[in-house]
Amino acid sequence: MTGFGTFVAQARAAGALVVQPRMGMADPLRQRDGLIATRDATAVTVGTITLDSYTRTGDLAAARRALADGAGLNGYPIATHPADVTRAVLRGVADAGFPVQVRHGSASPEHIVRALLAVGLDATEGGPVSYCLPYSRTPLHEAVAAWQRSCDVLASIQEFGAEPHLETFGGCLMGQLCPPSLLIAVSVLEALFFRQHGLRSVSLSYAQQADLRQDEEALTVLGRLADELLPDVDRHLVLYAYMGVYPRTPGGARLLLTEAARLAVRTGVARLIVKTTAEAHRIPTVGENVRALETAAAAAADERDRPPLSAVPDTGIEAEARALIGAVLELDSDVGRALVRAFAAGYLDIPYCLHPDNAGRARSSLGPDGRLHWSSVGSMPIAGLTGGARPPILGSAELLTALSYVQRTYDARAATPGPPRTPAPRREMGLNAS
Repeated sequence: MTGFGTFVAQARAAGALVVQPRMGMADPLRQRDGLIATRDATAVTVGTITLDSYTRTGDLAAARRALADGAGLNGYPIATHPADVTRAVLRGVADAGFPVQVRHGSASPEHIVRALLAVGLDATEGGPVSYCLPYSRTPLHEAVAAWQRSCDVLASIQEFGAEPHLETFGGCLMGQLCPPSLLIAVSVLEALFFRQHGLRSVSLSYAQQADLRQDEEALTVLGRLADELLPDVDRHLVLYAYMGVYPRTPGGARLLLTEAARLAVRTGVARLIVKTTAEAHRIPTVGENVRALETAAAAAADERDRPPLSAVPDTGIEAEARALIGAVLELDSDVGRALVRAFAAGYLDIPYCLHPDNAGRARSSLGPDGRLHWSSVGSMPIAGLTGGARPPILGSAELLTALSYVQRTYDARAATPGPPRTPAPRREMGLNAS
């Protein structure tokens, strides 16, 4: 079977942006219907099975009780449903032309990796930092050990001819208000961790932020560092549509998603995780997810017929990212131990993250143009690279205003639209496009 990474590479070679929903339902029939709808969208797609929070935290007894009682779950309990049930969900749907990724959010995912392999899947995501510090209270050294075991299990199927794929969530720390250099550094470091533990196919993530030009620079830097530091593995970049407070109006939400798709094309991103017009209000329906996939695919096809991105300005993102990565790798030849030591020393420090293993001295702020800046770098080795006077540390009122910046900006833009762009002719992309 064609691996997840190979499918994405083939799509990119064919000139298509792969688009992917966030989607997970506890009921097997509903999950199957969601996968089929994703596959049949007018786009080049991959499927998603997002897991429930009980499975994510390893509380499988609670997941079993919820299923027995008919209680709602916020995702698919892959380690609780019998393997035969999940194989039936995938039968005739997941194949070389439509790979499926399991998404979970677990700091200790070994049980999830074993469950997904048992049903014939081999693509997942996360990381020892990115699924520990923002999302759990698990000590970082325990998460690193758990992710090492999980990588070993996933990589073990390579001897049977499979090519498992692992995506780092490192470029999505906290979703928003984390300056790009730190997102890039953690994304690269987690990918290096995956490679060290046997994975040969990886993807590196980045979450859309609030300023287009800053995102263009950040993604350009991420691609350059991935090419330089991971030359011997299959790799691609994945962009997440904005993960913070989403526009409340359908027009604002579509505008933000469309901009994410165009950004992906301009910066060489191969895969986009979409969001829908319902994000600000409730969990989206399958139909809303399909419309988001098709909106993003149409915007990407339009952008491919426009002039490519010219050289981006250098505002120091690359220098900061290199300094962070270099400082961590100097701590230990083992990337996992280096990550633990880096957080203990404050060489990596995530703004507004309350995990006990995070130093908590770094702070960021949002400029009037939406650009992210460091207000404080704590002990991170970038003090001499940030340049100029730092903006003041945000108070609670300013922080709330910054968190809603994108929502307010895009809802306002949608209410007063400029002249429409001339649509480019649609092109057949092959693969699973319909």
